[in-house]
This record gives sequence, C-alpha cells and structure tokens, in this order.
Amino acid sequence: MTDLALQIRPEGPEDEEAIERLHERAFGPGRFARTAFRLRERGAATPELCFTASVGTLIVGSVRVSPILIGGAPALVLGPLAVEPAFEKRGIGAALTQRALEAARAGGHRLVLLVGDEPYYSRFGFARAPAGRLEMPAPVNPARLLVAELQPGALDGLEGRVMARRGLAPPAQAPGAAVRIETAS
Repeated sequence: MTDLALQIRPEGPEDEEAIERLHERAFGPGRFARTAFRLRERGAATPELCFTASVGTLIVGSVRVSPILIGGAPALVLGPLAVEPAFEKRGIGAALTQRALEAARAGGHRLVLLVGDEPYYSRFGFARAPAGRLEMPAPVNPARLLVAELQPGALDGLEGRVMARRGLAPPAQAPGAAVRIETAS
C-alpha cells in the first residue's frame, strides 16, 4: 500500500463543475430521483459547511451540507457525499464527513439528518431517526433515515415535516483552513 496525500479544503465556486462531474460518476443519472436530492434541490448548500478532498489538483471527493427545517426547527442535511470511484475505500468519505460535522458543531448547529447506510455513518454519531416522527418530502426507507445530535438533546421532542430552508446565518466560528491528511491506499 502507498500513502495518499489528501488535502481537505472548503469548497469554492471554482469547484462547481468538477463536483458536478464527480456526482455524475459516483451516482449516475438516477441521483435526481432520490428523496435526499429532492430535499436539497429546493435549498442551496451552506458554503462554510461544504468541503472537497483533492490529491494534487484532482478533486477526488466532496461533501455538501444544506439547511433544512424539521417541523419548523432549523437543522442540516448532510449530502451528497461523493468519492471518485477509483479512490473509494481509502478513508476519503470518512475524512470529509468528519470535517463537515466538526464545522457544523463549531458553527453552533444542533442536528444533522441524512439518508444513508447506518453501519457506515454510525461511527460519526448517526442513528436511525425515531420511527414516525419525521415526514420526508418523498418516500424513504426508515432504516436509512439517520440523525446525529451535534448538541445533546437536539432531537428531544423534534418531529414534523422535513423541508428545505433558504439562507443560513454565518457560523459562530470559522471552520478553518485546509487540512492535510495522510491515508493508506
């Protein structure tokens, strides 16, 4: 195995085209029909919570976080999380997820929702959403609807319709500059 010099940095507007191509390769055309995509398409991602991973000048991963409302209460939705297929299983997705959650926590956000695999995301504090409490904009397998409390008690009593939220106040603290991570390949 060789070491992979990975740099994680905040996403910039200049990354848009490369990230869109990455999403095409990682998810294919069916990505537009997914419930999580439908939720995100109604609201813009929060730039200070979105990150890219690159090796040299090549973007090999991306994570985006968008503001949502759950029963009128502010929350976030994590995703899409995409890794270039040739670079999968090298810790890139985990590093991006961790960085996004750290930035959200530092910014004072309380709760993050996602649609994904519990065995993968549980290491970041995600667990199944309480049955019957969240109403998604389209059908979702309840086993894949996950939430992570960034602040204890954030989920207490929270229920209702999940919908996109436009605009987001700036985070209380800046998420920081680029970070270099060495991973095994």
